[in-house]
Amino acid sequence: MNRPVVGSALVAAVLSLFATAALSADGIKPSKTAQKASAKAVAAKQAEPEVAQNVTPEQLAAAERVLIGEAQCEFNQHVSVQRIDGKPGHFRVGFKNAYYTMVPEPTTTGAVRLEDKRAGVVWVQIPAKSMLLNAKIGQRMVDACQQKEQRAAL
Repeated sequence: MNRPVVGSALVAAVLSLFATAALSADGIKPSKTAQKASAKAVAAKQAEPEVAQNVTPEQLAAAERVLIGEAQCEFNQHVSVQRIDGKPGHFRVGFKNAYYTMVPEPTTTGAVRLEDKRAGVVWVQIPAKSMLLNAKIGQRMVDACQQKEQRAAL
């Protein structure tokens, strides 16, 4: 008695899948929510960071101490820190599939602090390690990052 019910449920599920595939093949558009999510994902991957911030001489002095290159982090993750050509004092920091345009912020401790105020993300570099923080929610995104200069200092 259970077999016909299970069989008809299986047939209904398979027909539903074929109907969905046929609708998308016929040019019927996905929902607006799906379109927006897809558009945001594509834009996030392709968008270059906007650079529109003036940099003070104090920030330019701090920019000279920023370590450039690939930092190896905990849990086999990495962060990329690169200068933005033609924009002194601006850096492109990449983590996972996100890129942030950052500028140095002066500190009294001697640490290097790069900040993307729009995204609320901060890159902190001290002699032993660096870390990427989400200042909006007060959490570390990734910690224990070291570039070759930092590994050599230990």
